[in-house]
Amino acid sequence: MRPCVLVTSLSLFLSGCFFPADRGRVLEGRVDSLAEENQKLKAELDATKKKQLEAQEALKAALDQLDAAARTTGANMGVKLDAALQDVAMLRGTLEATQHQVGELQAKLGAQDRPAAPVAPTPPEPKKEELKKPTDPGEFLALAQSKAKAGEADVAKKLFADFLKRWPREAGVPDAHYGLGQLLLAEKLHSEALYEFSELIQHHTKADVTPAAYLGATECFVGMKMKDEARLTLKELLKLFPKSDAAKTGKTRLAELEKKK
Repeated sequence: MRPCVLVTSLSLFLSGCFFPADRGRVLEGRVDSLAEENQKLKAELDATKKKQLEAQEALKAALDQLDAAARTTGANMGVKLDAALQDVAMLRGTLEATQHQVGELQAKLGAQDRPAAPVAPTPPEPKKEELKKPTDPGEFLALAQSKAKAGEADVAKKLFADFLKRWPREAGVPDAHYGLGQLLLAEKLHSEALYEFSELIQHHTKADVTPAAYLGATECFVGMKMKDEARLTLKELLKLFPKSDAAKTGKTRLAELEKKK
């Protein structure tokens, strides 16, 4: 048996074998088709990478606007923050989508560059059990809080946000804002966390978690290097909720910030 010379990525499989002419033409046609598909994938990858770069630049600009909105005072503060946060959320979604597309295209190109080796069939992976979301608001909020305590931050954030969309007037809304704010603060997303705490400070002044929201807002301002605003927030906490547990913590934190002037 004489070896066949095929200048293609399929040579690893075809070397040392003889193929009739018609089968050779079929293989050549497949190689040409793969090469054409390869070029299309590369062009699509380049275009997607360009979109990814544009999304990154737009997100950076939106975050700058969000930071500026967080520094706004007065009646328009909540409106500006809300608009800026919507822009950031939309652009983050776009960026995640383009990153996913880039990964998929790179995987396809990598698969074409490597000759496919025969592998034994593997049993399908068992499907992950989908999270069952309660229909009762109280149970839904409890689930979000339990996920937060368990360290499942991503799941908890989605649940808190979903709760706020589904039940914007429920009694648990303050707790959802606070829980979401705490998770965002832990991720150092100070501007976004500040929005959640501001919702409590502005619109839920009598909620049990509102004094603690002042502490959260303080740490957001500190993280944004806005020490004066942090001190003012603590002074407001001590003035409005002097007997709260948060006020005790706030008094100590204020003394620390005053020393760092």
